[in-house]
Amino acid sequence: MSEYKLQSTTRKMLGKRVKALRKEGNLPAVLYGAGIKTRPIQTDLKVFEKLYEQTGESTLIDLTVDEEKPVKVIVHSAEKNPLTEEYEHVDFYQVDLKKKITTEIELLFIGESKAVKELGGVLIKSIDHVKVECLPNDLVHELKIDISKLNSFDDSLHIKDIELPAGIKILDKEDETVVNVKPPRTDEELEALDEKVEEVVEDVEVDKEDKEKDEEDDKDKDKDKENEKPAEKEEPKKEKK
Repeated sequence: MSEYKLQSTTRKMLGKRVKALRKEGNLPAVLYGAGIKTRPIQTDLKVFEKLYEQTGESTLIDLTVDEEKPVKVIVHSAEKNPLTEEYEHVDFYQVDLKKKITTEIELLFIGESKAVKELGGVLIKSIDHVKVECLPNDLVHELKIDISKLNSFDDSLHIKDIELPAGIKILDKEDETVVNVKPPRTDEELEALDEKVEEVVEDVEVDKEDKEKDEEDDKDKDKDKENEKPAEKEEPKKEKK
């Protein structure tokens, strides 16, 4: 049995009616996988949020639907409302424990870099997750990256440097940079940066002044037009009989 468990029920509300479910604190979801029919389900939103913080998308979950036998799933995707930041929908993928799957595993950066602590460098994380292939039971929640190996600005860690548990294969290019340390800015670079900022501010102020001047000129032109008297029309001369 998995360490993580989640209870769900068959969902009868579909389409636009799921809004009512969300108001009641329920999260609409679907369960699908190879060889099974896609099923609409629902689960408690708050319970899912707490569970998802621990599992992410690379940890097996025992999902129970109604009173049925639990099945092994991973979270394939979890959609959030961009305004409320609450989860609106989740896809659970039922895995076959005998078949390899492709998913992403997060990277956890640990340790302390000498290049950062003693040389004042800036830690640059190029990626925060990797794409992997493995059997479901070989999945791990995260892969640890020890940045204490970064002692100088010439040091960097790549995909090939990641220590992998047995059964996991990374599909990303092995020479891709994971993390390195960038030297701190010199006084000259900081001064040059300040000058650029001042130039931008001055340009903005000049543009603002020019715009205000143009608006004033347009107002003056409008006033001149309003003050102009319409030319008097000459009456047509009467022809002598």
